[in-house]
Amino acid sequence: MVVADPVRLRLLDQLAAQGTRCVCDLQPEPPIPGNLLSYHLKVLRDSGLVTAARRGRWMDYTLAADALDRLADALPGGGPTTSTGAAVTP
Repeated sequence: MVVADPVRLRLLDQLAAQGTRCVCDLQPEPPIPGNLLSYHLKVLRDSGLVTAARRGRWMDYTLAADALDRLADALPGGGPTTSTGAAVTP
């Protein structure tokens, strides 16, 4: 599952809590190299869990409207949720 990676899970949690964010504001803790951040965001985009929109030289990322429902449906019994309500697996 796409969210099995802790970096991608943190990115989804951050987007669920804060809404649309510029890629420059999405650095997880601990920080990772920019190319690795781009890779994880691409995986999330390709899975349809986030959308991206170009703003000049920056990219803004948004949690897809149905992302939380799709994640919850993928888990047996609806699965646990994060503090922001995002369905996740450990």
